[in-house]
Amino acid sequence: MSKQIDLSKYGIKGNFEIVHNPGYEELFKAETDSKNEGFDKGVVTTTGAVAVDTGKFTGRSPKDRYIVKDATTQDTIWWDGTINKPVSTGIWNDLKAISISQLSSSKKLYVVDTFCGTNENTRLKVRFVMEVAWQAHFVTNMFIRPSLYELENYGEPDFVVLNASKATNPKWKEQGLNSEVFVCFNLTERMQVIGGTWYGGEMKKGMFAMQNYYLPLRGIASMHCSANVGEAGDVSIFFGLSGTGKTTLSADPKRFLIGDDEHGWDDKGVFNLEGGCYAKVINLSKENEPDIWRAIRRDALLENVVIKADGTPDFSDDSKTENTRVSYPIYFINKIVLPSRAGHAKKVIYLSADAFGVLPPVSILDEKQAQYHFLCGFTSKLAGTERGITEPVPSFSPAFGEAFLTLHPTMYAKTLVGKMHEHGAKAYLVNTGWNGTGKRISLKDTRAIIDAIIDGSIDKTETIHVPIMNLTAPKTLKNVSDILDPRSTYTDVKEWETKAVKLAGMYIKNFEQYCDNDAAIALIPSGPQLPK
Repeated sequence: MSKQIDLSKYGIKGNFEIVHNPGYEELFKAETDSKNEGFDKGVVTTTGAVAVDTGKFTGRSPKDRYIVKDATTQDTIWWDGTINKPVSTGIWNDLKAISISQLSSSKKLYVVDTFCGTNENTRLKVRFVMEVAWQAHFVTNMFIRPSLYELENYGEPDFVVLNASKATNPKWKEQGLNSEVFVCFNLTERMQVIGGTWYGGEMKKGMFAMQNYYLPLRGIASMHCSANVGEAGDVSIFFGLSGTGKTTLSADPKRFLIGDDEHGWDDKGVFNLEGGCYAKVINLSKENEPDIWRAIRRDALLENVVIKADGTPDFSDDSKTENTRVSYPIYFINKIVLPSRAGHAKKVIYLSADAFGVLPPVSILDEKQAQYHFLCGFTSKLAGTERGITEPVPSFSPAFGEAFLTLHPTMYAKTLVGKMHEHGAKAYLVNTGWNGTGKRISLKDTRAIIDAIIDGSIDKTETIHVPIMNLTAPKTLKNVSDILDPRSTYTDVKEWETKAVKLAGMYIKNFEQYCDNDAAIALIPSGPQLPK
């Protein structure tokens, strides 16, 4: 579908061809055009999927992300100084001018109209403008694709994203910014501009951050989680940072996928914000992840995967990055619900990859523990999802998605716990990381743990109390090896205790930031407790 659209209302004027809402065939031809150079180039692989490189940015660049501080945002945004860094309207005008100038000088521009959010009353109409064909492919995969009827009646978008990845900011030093790269949001103009980074995730997570602003202010939970639903209509949601297993564990052959990364929870139930999946493919195998394996075909888009001379992807090669990815439309997964929504969640699962080897593979949480661990959002950052991270590093990320929070973390805890309480949902903390063997807990064991949570058998089993971490774990579960008490995986239990004291101390120190109110102070006994 190609029709003329006026981009001058965004300041973009020039002698360019506009491709408005291109189909997959048109994008495929443009990506694989032999005239493409540099990072514009797409390579057709033996799977049928096109592979591209995103350049030196193989993950998001959080240090280069800014929000305009003005009358709209000064009293609503969580100005923590690290995640949400303020810039003036003057700097915004400069960054926008750079983006407009770059796009105006292009020979061809892609305009892609999408929805962010399944439900009509809360979705954002997001229009993307870019000059790189595969970036248009990426947002076509990842956002909700309107029907022809919806496109004809699309009207004006709620948000516009200008992706000028080929442009950089020469004045960054005098403006006091981090580098020549910029990812900047203006909530008064309802626009995002991107320069200097080609990484597609800046568009995906950028709009998630915006829904993280709009939804909770309307009393709707906005969640960094995957979600699936059983044949009986029972919904489970999986919170977790990148690399903890959100995508893998929600793609369950026994259940129907709602979505793999970003959801809302309103009065009717859980709904997806996206129209696609963005899966990590490092060490991908057909045996371990058959759904993702099958989804890598024509119209899927591989990022930063090493392609052998014969066109075969080498999923084990991490020489470009650990954060190799594939994006594909959600209908590439066999078992899905469409539209991507279902009822209220009954099981809330927090996924944590613990590099210390301290946490039990699964803990059963009460309501206060559910709040405590949601605000902590402990995991170990795994290599490559952000620039500069190559070794596992312990991290606390409130709401299991600190990098995308635009309001204060307690706002997300309040909306989630409110929904859980209202609908009788139970919470569990699942460690997909390591234990005393030095090895990562097997996917087979984790899948059996998830089965026990979903079928309810975990709630009927005998439990143990894990000291220091102050957690309740099941003694035995069907099809799970003898690892449920983390202490039993160590030859010397004192080694576990030493590590547990260290990790508990980190939890306690991290939680201090929330203790400026009685509600948070009341949660302290539900967290780890150091030996007296």
